[in-house]
Amino acid sequence: MDRPASLLDSPFEPPAGPAIVGMACRFPGGADTPQAFWHLLCGTEDGLRPLPAERAARQQAPLPGGFLDGVDRFDAPFFGVSAPEARCMDPQQRLLLEVCWEALEDAALAPSALAGRRVGVFVGAFTNDYELLQARAGAAALGPYYGTGTSAALLAGRVVYRFGFTGPALVVNTACSSSLVALHLARRSLAAGECELAL
Repeated sequence: MDRPASLLDSPFEPPAGPAIVGMACRFPGGADTPQAFWHLLCGTEDGLRPLPAERAARQQAPLPGGFLDGVDRFDAPFFGVSAPEARCMDPQQRLLLEVCWEALEDAALAPSALAGRRVGVFVGAFTNDYELLQARAGAAALGPYYGTGTSAALLAGRVVYRFGFTGPALVVNTACSSSLVALHLARRSLAAGECELAL
């Protein structure tokens, strides 16, 4: 019986489109580089662990989970952020600045050389735990940076402001698919010529 022709019968030609030129990440289990993340995926280690001692004091019923290392070691002066503002910033904002910088370094692109260029920032974000924690402390405890430091809507804006990018900047919340949708929108923006590089 003859088999119908298919795409598999043709020589493979990679699709025209964008290329990933730099990567950076933060995952539980100490996977803070793409290589370490791949090692975690291929190995037998588990990214889940008991609640770190420095956080356990603030929890009534400590449970194991996926915890990132060094979320308290943000280099605020390097990113032009004052100490009081850094204290009010959601760790998601701090980590995003760090990971964007590292992704550009991995791509051998100098962030300063991209200032004023059409670089787009597409962020998938879902939770707002830090905002809720600060709000629980009461209105008297909220500082002047509470709004800009805790709003997930400002994640992409924080990056474009710091690096001087002029491309699209948006935050997507589609629950569990947030990052995937952000990636899809970044690819569409590149294809449409809205930006020349996307983070």
